Amino acid sequence: MLSQAVEVCDHLLTKGQTIVSQRGRAYPDQVYTATRGNDGKTFPIVVLVNRGTASAAEIVSGALQDHDRALIVGETTFGKGLVQTVYNLSENTGLALTTYHYYTPSGRLIQRNYAGVSLYDYYYNHAGALPSNSTNQEVKLTDAGRTVYGGGGITPDEKIDTPKSNHFQDILLYKDVFFHFAPVYLSNRTVDKNFEVNDEVLGEFKKYLTSQSIPWTEADLNGVMDWLKVSIKDKIVTIQFGQLQGLRTRADWDPEIQKAMTFLPEAQALEDNAHKVLTEKAMARNGAQ
Repeated sequence: MLSQAVEVCDHLLTKGQTIVSQRGRAYPDQVYTATRGNDGKTFPIVVLVNRGTASAAEIVSGALQDHDRALIVGETTFGKGLVQTVYNLSENTGLALTTYHYYTPSGRLIQRNYAGVSLYDYYYNHAGALPSNSTNQEVKLTDAGRTVYGGGGITPDEKIDTPKSNHFQDILLYKDVFFHFAPVYLSNRTVDKNFEVNDEVLGEFKKYLTSQSIPWTEADLNGVMDWLKVSIKDKIVTIQFGQLQGLRTRADWDPEIQKAMTFLPEAQALEDNAHKVLTEKAMARNGAQ
């Protein structure tokens, strides 16, 4: 939600900095700013995004990037920057009409161009979801003078490709196998916080796949063994110790998160340089007064 995006940014930006603006033809522009601010507390931030990052998440990513507050890594985001107003009609119906676009602090349009694009391509074929004549290169500058691009989602500062799943993984995810296996495994046992997926657990998992008529081979399992083990552990730990511990289990392994963390030194350098530039600008303004 927009309100949550604004609140997140208000914890991380300096008081008075712009977070996002809404611009439309029929209504006055609206600008959201950090009203409380971070009280001078700074630390390196890496924001991990992909093609599924959309709407309010793009507001946060764009605001932190434009103010040089975070290094954005991953894939170009979805590009969903429309604001819709619902007008009530008769017989309990309504008309959702687009009334605004979202713009980042530097003036970048978040919304991706969808003119002449099929519904399927718009949602599922991000790489081919732009018209062939679109440049998708709206150039703006951050507070510290870095070049950033808009007009089609948020372009990351550093690219990280999302790992592609194979057919066997897709089947297991589609059937929600890990979610259903975990309570079966825990029906007659408990685990402690040192729990790991060993051969005994894998044996139980293989029996479960067979009982559910899900085809598998040793080659299928061995080909994605690291992913398989963390997926099993994630759900078992979640049941035993709660969702937060399950998320930590996944994050400790996730290759995208691990790669993103290697950019923390660059994020720190970005923060240091932004602070230097803003200090110089403030001194210049004071000297001109």
